[in-house]
Amino acid sequence: MPNAFVIDIGTQSMRGIVFDQHGNLLVKKQVKYKPYLSKQNGYMEQDPEMYWEVLCEICRSVSEENPLLLKEVVAMSVDTFRDTAVLLDADRNVLRNCILWSDQRMAKLDTKLPTLQRVAFSLVGMTRTINAIRKKIKTTWVRQNQPEIWAKVDKVAHLSAYINYKLTGNLVDCYASAIGHLPFYNKKKRWFKENELLFPIFELPLSMMTPLVSPGEVMGTITAEVSALTGLPEGLEIIASGSDKGCETLGVGCIDSDVASISFGTSSTVQFSSKKYFEPEPFMPSYPAVLKDYYNPEVQIFRGYWMISWFKKNFAQHLEKRAAEEGKSVEEMMNEEIASIPAGSDGLVLQPFWQAGLTTPEAKGAIIGFTDFHTRAHVYRAIIEGIDFALREGLERMERRGKIHIRQISVSGGGSQSDLICQIAANVFNKPVRRVQTYETSALGAAIVVMTAKGVYPDAHSAVKAMVHYTDCFTPDPKCVRKYNEIYKNIYLKLYSKLQKFYLKLED
Repeated sequence: MPNAFVIDIGTQSMRGIVFDQHGNLLVKKQVKYKPYLSKQNGYMEQDPEMYWEVLCEICRSVSEENPLLLKEVVAMSVDTFRDTAVLLDADRNVLRNCILWSDQRMAKLDTKLPTLQRVAFSLVGMTRTINAIRKKIKTTWVRQNQPEIWAKVDKVAHLSAYINYKLTGNLVDCYASAIGHLPFYNKKKRWFKENELLFPIFELPLSMMTPLVSPGEVMGTITAEVSALTGLPEGLEIIASGSDKGCETLGVGCIDSDVASISFGTSSTVQFSSKKYFEPEPFMPSYPAVLKDYYNPEVQIFRGYWMISWFKKNFAQHLEKRAAEEGKSVEEMMNEEIASIPAGSDGLVLQPFWQAGLTTPEAKGAIIGFTDFHTRAHVYRAIIEGIDFALREGLERMERRGKIHIRQISVSGGGSQSDLICQIAANVFNKPVRRVQTYETSALGAAIVVMTAKGVYPDAHSAVKAMVHYTDCFTPDPKCVRKYNEIYKNIYLKLYSKLQKFYLKLED
């Protein structure tokens, strides 16, 4: 029976997973790591070599414990989190820790854009957004603050490209992984040319970019040296898949444009698959999908379900002992606490912008409606509802811009393991919410690409039909839907415009 081996690299842990051709998870090895090295407030870095060492550890474990199963692996793929670049010198040595997607340091606007760009962005009212993008380009920050390192940079590679290089000796990436602050032309699935409008924003020469291939292409094979380090068979093909979010969307079966994929992960997103390219927000691109000839329009809540970890760390440490005694997680206990709180958290409404977006660079988090009977549990429920409100707003905007109608939702990510969280989402969105057979949907999406590329299935649609199985469906409760619609339309949608002037004042 043909199997696919996938390495899924997340922000907080890495997993090595083997799926069979029917989407059954046969093997899973997970290693958690300290996600951030930097102690400076807002700075979030990691040593790229750590990811490689953990990958080798996982592969050795899988190969030693499952030697016969590994012989049935037809190919391997790697999916990684997005927007994290590795700086390499001419000998492909790592020059510094990679700055992660969640890092909040800002570069300075120390150079002027060409006149054409300044005029064009001003005419369409996007100057503030473009400036916000420029400030978030971490290679610019390195150039400004660490010129001695920047002088040695030969290549700027996404983490996905670096891992491909370590596995195969080929520094190459998939265009479905090229998501981040590099000069990538999403619509045409290639790097920008020097004469194109957005190229000067990034202040990076094309010579620093890595070659790109399409999903499903072979990027290389396991070398003899890597085989000795990992236990993987020499010559095993590495198939290009894509980013973790893109793989998640495929892994929950989101192929048709009437189904949205919502990820309740560290960063929460809502996206869907579309053959038509359109911008989900002005100057915000749709990303190339892992599914060939498709795009993934997306809205992202940058901190998303990281807010649950933030809340647990700051307000729920007292539950850890009791959770351990009862054999539960702290999240499970918190979910039990909020089950009896009604929809709307008894009047508490939260805006989940713990980290601002590009089109709302001044945004901050906000909670309104406190009274003396609100508890810690009310705040926790308001966080969950606030994330859903923000995702609903983004989805409705994309529906209008793309002229489509979403009729149901498929969910993934850590939050999707909770029945209560899935039911709240069904009520907020007023759409059925479906959950598939495995929590490891990013890896499942990459496995679908492998099975299609190796001819196990003739196309991705056939592979999805055979490998994605819906096990749970949460239907909207009319009473809760009415309550959430009232809060969403009459309070939540008006909240940002009312608070924006205060957010801007806080920037002073």
